[in-house]
Amino acid sequence: MVLSRSATLEDVAREAGVSRAAVSKVIRKAYGVSPEMRKRVLEAIEKINYRPNVAARAMMGSSYTLGFELAVLENPALAQMVQSAADTLAGSEYQLVAAPSGTPDGSGAIQALLDLRVAGIIAIAPLASKEWLADLAGRVPLVMLARHDSAPAYDTVSGDDAQGTRLMMEHLFALGHDRIAHLTRFEDFTAPEAATPQSVRLQTYVECMAEKGREAHIVRALPSEPDACRITHELLESGDCPTAIFASTDDQALGALRAVMERGLGPADVSVAGYDDIRMSSHPGISLTTVAQAVQEQGSLAVSLLLERIQGRTDARHVTTAPALKVRNSTAPPRRK
Repeated sequence: MVLSRSATLEDVAREAGVSRAAVSKVIRKAYGVSPEMRKRVLEAIEKINYRPNVAARAMMGSSYTLGFELAVLENPALAQMVQSAADTLAGSEYQLVAAPSGTPDGSGAIQALLDLRVAGIIAIAPLASKEWLADLAGRVPLVMLARHDSAPAYDTVSGDDAQGTRLMMEHLFALGHDRIAHLTRFEDFTAPEAATPQSVRLQTYVECMAEKGREAHIVRALPSEPDACRITHELLESGDCPTAIFASTDDQALGALRAVMERGLGPADVSVAGYDDIRMSSHPGISLTTVAQAVQEQGSLAVSLLLERIQGRTDARHVTTAPALKVRNSTAPPRRK
């Protein structure tokens, strides 16, 4: 079997009647290309079935691959972000490579993406230092997701976690709850200087309770459903059982909800609320009250900002998406206060 020769950039230029540099600018979606030239080049690419050689471009430091680093694969909200980013790139010359890091600072996976010479990186590395990220942004275009900082070297996309938390707290107060526990992660993720979503949600929860003259009740667990379930069982056995549990993520909320149900209790006994609005939360058998933080929009925005960076934008942009309260069956007025 004889394989036909793959079309080259020169073949596209010859077919379109333009220079090789012009073809490169069209493929890179760079500025300064007229609509007529772009049309001619794209028609030539389709006619001769040209496919850029990603490996060769990477060796020259000009890959059309974008890296997406994320701390864990199990988090459904992060998976939705990655899928949205991939959908946004559909039909473009760029391909997305996802790299789970397994560590909150993401350094190992991000370095692996650098070694691949990706054209740009989207990362969810909540505990990476600003100094390290600034140095990284000096080497490759960078967009950070779920970080509440305003660094000048890279872009950020995050939800308005303060507003989302206030929406949830107002909902619980309106139902008549005043003994509300907040289920969140450990101190490394929730310290004020961490600038993580969990940090902002915790701080806002404490502020809301103080505004009502109520004492904050903070409960900590690992970011998993089983550990949240275990901790909630312990909480329900204590002598200071809350009438509502507001979890910092839907994963933790699902663990809390499991513990409540395993004890034969309902939302009038202990209401449970989360944050993220993952797909499972709207299932009729779960019906979790939560805050939707537009994770699909965030994934798409991150890609758009990264492409702008690749094309030459140098000023930093910090975008915040609006949250929305989703009231479902897991919260109700308390049976007793």
